[in-house]
Amino acid sequence: MKEINSPVLLPSLLSMSEVTDAIMARKRALNLSWEVISKTIGMSEVFTTSACLGMNSLPKEKADLLVELLDLPEDVSIVLAECPNKVFPQTVPTDPCIYRFHEIVGVYGETLKALIHEKGGDGIMSAIDFEMSVEKVPNPKGDRIEVKMSGKFLSYNQW
Repeated sequence: MKEINSPVLLPSLLSMSEVTDAIMARKRALNLSWEVISKTIGMSEVFTTSACLGMNSLPKEKADLLVELLDLPEDVSIVLAECPNKVFPQTVPTDPCIYRFHEIVGVYGETLKALIHEKGGDGIMSAIDFEMSVEKVPNPKGDRIEVKMSGKFLSYNQW
């Protein structure tokens, strides 16, 4: 048996957090908005942002366009196209903006569920077959943020 003394060379693998950090640094350096980035790669603003933050994956050709736009290494595209590990915090978020969404679901979650059931039957709103947009809307009482969510209704099977 022949002894092999040469080390095995493994490619350097980027973590999703490293990819997000690189994207955010280049976005800032190039003074680009999520709107411009998403339009350039041909995806929605919400989905593009979510993928860059690690909660969704981009089709490889869209990831390649993003990497080209931001002048990032090719490895970034590979990570952006991989299936993400969607891990949610187990504690109440402390960031004020994220906390408010947590609060909204806490206060209105049962209401949303009741209205979805009343209007659609026993089922859920999909977060997979889903679209969302975020807009700033002028209002005499102070500008408003409008969040629109649209998810496919999925009935529970009965057997």
